[in-house]
Amino acid sequence: MEQQITEGVSITVETFYNEQQSNPMLNEYTFNYRISIDNFSNFPIKLLRRYWQIFDSNGTVREIEGDGVVGQQPVLEPGESFQYVSGANIKTDMGRMVGRYQMENMLNKKLFYVEVPEFDLIAPYKMN
Repeated sequence: MEQQITEGVSITVETFYNEQQSNPMLNEYTFNYRISIDNFSNFPIKLLRRYWQIFDSNGTVREIEGDGVVGQQPVLEPGESFQYVSGANIKTDMGRMVGRYQMENMLNKKLFYVEVPEFDLIAPYKMN
């Protein structure tokens, strides 16, 4: 599990290899990740946008960005948490992801970025 705190917002990431949706014979590897967002600041926040860089061990890099996460733009009051599960497909059995969220301070309407810690995407058999 990876964790990082930016501007009082904690991001924790846990990854899972999705064997059922992967097909190594076709170089298709699917990974799921669970993100927990905890608002430790003293103001409400809203997650507006996401930005990801997805790397595989062949050197391929994909960039993904868009509004919210899993179709939502959650608002978190101080002390509240939000959790979601999503996934990524890569062409190798090892890779990594890194990203950030654009947040809004709901009190003063200022925008800020919260970093998502870099995390590995590794098929379990590679760890032996």
